[in-house]
Amino acid sequence: MASSAIWFETNHATTGSARSNKDLAASNERTKERKDDDVRRSSAVSLGARANQRPRQENLPVSSAASLLVRFGDSGDSSLLCPLPQLTPTSFTMARNALQKDQFVKLIVGAGQASPSPPVGPALGSKGVKSMDFCKEFNARTAHINVGVPIPARVTVRPDRSFFFDLRTPTTTYLLLNAANVEPRKNRLRGAMKPGHEICGKISLKHVYEIAKIKHSETRLSGLSLQGLCKSVMAQAKSIGIQVIP
Repeated sequence: MASSAIWFETNHATTGSARSNKDLAASNERTKERKDDDVRRSSAVSLGARANQRPRQENLPVSSAASLLVRFGDSGDSSLLCPLPQLTPTSFTMARNALQKDQFVKLIVGAGQASPSPPVGPALGSKGVKSMDFCKEFNARTAHINVGVPIPARVTVRPDRSFFFDLRTPTTTYLLLNAANVEPRKNRLRGAMKPGHEICGKISLKHVYEIAKIKHSETRLSGLSLQGLCKSVMAQAKSIGIQVIP
């Protein structure tokens, strides 16, 4: 009886150790498979990143760029290799021009007083535009306006350095101060120093209506109603200390 008990314990211990060795071997095999899968995934990601990477024009000649091959997947099959299209300097130039956008410059210049001096010259010269061409066209288009009236201009500069500009009506503040006959301070028309507590001029509803009609002539404001523009003009008059008399 004692010998059978000893045999059972010995056999049980041997079987348990064999099972633990098998489990350890299976665990090691699964760990190795996971590592192999991770390596394959990382290699596939790196290949995809290289395929999507754009070659630089300055470091890669056209002849070598045309011979590049892009690999799809990580199977290693040579049938999955395809050549890139022929790259030429013209294609790079067209792509660069397509990415370029128009530039905008906002100026306020006196009617008939445009000159290459600041602020016109530096603002347009930095965009590659000849300021003299702008000045000639601006003065010709504002010849029918009283000299010195500040006219806002929005200049659009194309990627090829050609330009065109839109003229807008004088600012509402200038029209209100001019209608109220406010005297300039330091060679500039200025509103009240303390709006709401100080009145620097008075205008009538007729002036408000005429100013609203002038602003309504702009294309960007033509969709608004005259009533809404009149309310906006009256609010602007209050903000600069001008009283509207009914």
